[in-house]
Amino acid sequence: MAAAGPGPGAGGAVKTLALVLEDEARRGGGGGGGYCSGDTVSGQVLLELAGPLPLRGLRLEAAGRARVAWSESPGAVPGAGTWGMAVRAPGPGPRREAEVRYLDIRQSLLRDPPEGEEDLILLDGRHEFPFSFQLPQEPLVTSFTGKYGSIQYYVKAVLERPAVPDQSVQTELQVISHIDVSSPALLTPVLRSQEKMVGCWFFTSGPVSLSAKIERKGYCNGEAIPIYAEIENCSSRLIVPKAAIFQTQTYLASGKTKTFRQMVANVRGNHIASGSTDTWNGKTLKIPPVSPSILDCCIIRVEYSLAVYIHIPGAKKLMIEMPLVIGTIPCIGFSSRNSSITSQFSMDMSWLALTMPEHPEAPPNYADVVSEEEFSRHVPAYPPPIDCEEQLCCPVFAYIQEFRFQPPPLYSEIDPHPTDVEEVQPVSFML
Repeated sequence: MAAAGPGPGAGGAVKTLALVLEDEARRGGGGGGGYCSGDTVSGQVLLELAGPLPLRGLRLEAAGRARVAWSESPGAVPGAGTWGMAVRAPGPGPRREAEVRYLDIRQSLLRDPPEGEEDLILLDGRHEFPFSFQLPQEPLVTSFTGKYGSIQYYVKAVLERPAVPDQSVQTELQVISHIDVSSPALLTPVLRSQEKMVGCWFFTSGPVSLSAKIERKGYCNGEAIPIYAEIENCSSRLIVPKAAIFQTQTYLASGKTKTFRQMVANVRGNHIASGSTDTWNGKTLKIPPVSPSILDCCIIRVEYSLAVYIHIPGAKKLMIEMPLVIGTIPCIGFSSRNSSITSQFSMDMSWLALTMPEHPEAPPNYADVVSEEEFSRHVPAYPPPIDCEEQLCCPVFAYIQEFRFQPPPLYSEIDPHPTDVEEVQPVSFML
């Protein structure tokens, strides 16, 4: 809701002039997400009077435009100084400006005055004037305010009165051009690699190599970007890997380009000593609340990139930059699918740690659990000779034939193989 205080006029009759939108949440973005192309904007203009007031009109204006403006730095004028040398011109340089309109709507909220009268008389009290209009169907550019320009949409109510200046009140509309990060072009992974020789001429200390990858190109606000990187330090210096998200604003006017670049988020890794390597297995960097990418405006562009770079003392940093697109419609199920695959992979690989203990227990001696008679029943009298060369070429599972004997018998107090003749030892008694 936007409101204006008492205005000038006969006795200051206007107490309140306000503009209220039906969906207040969508007016400023936030949880409502803002307005899109083709949406209907509805609301009402509230007018409270302290007495009768003559009016010429009450109109509603809706406008949206992109504007760019900056002044060039003063340049050098050749031949203006002593001995024909160039000197810097006084004052600022030429000013660059550009404008593109996306919305221009006007409505009259008052009925025509009676015949023969120029003005319409409103009685004292509270008056409500509803309005409704539809945004254009063609794509609108996302609202944005930057260093050298902006893209803004607003709704304005103008009160026209005789013999006094017009009184107005306006409120801003947040417009969003949705970007779905589920599109195939934004789901493709991005991979970059680079190497740098540290030092100069004959005093080189070795190369530093960097490879980095992200799973996809498109992300939304609040998402965490997992970064996969491999860093190898073959130099003699202590290096530090870092990652950052950069926003680049590009403005175009009068055939000239102005660029503004800023860091919006960053993360730092551990120091890597000389001759060591480090691996990032999904190191996360969270995207802060920033404007979505703007790629469809002819005078303002907002682009993002993820930079993975290495700070090298005494040398220029080694940097890999990968393009990012900040969208508005998240990729449903992509993160959960990745996490499930990762957990499944870790679960499947965990059995490797359970198969062989660090210090396996030695098996019992075969002669201790199998009798000679049981052994003779399963082993042929003359086993065939074994060809050593052929044995080495066999699969590992072939050697399991060595243990083809039956398991040892269950323990019992009764002899399973009693003898036919029972030996009786004479017993003597001493009297």
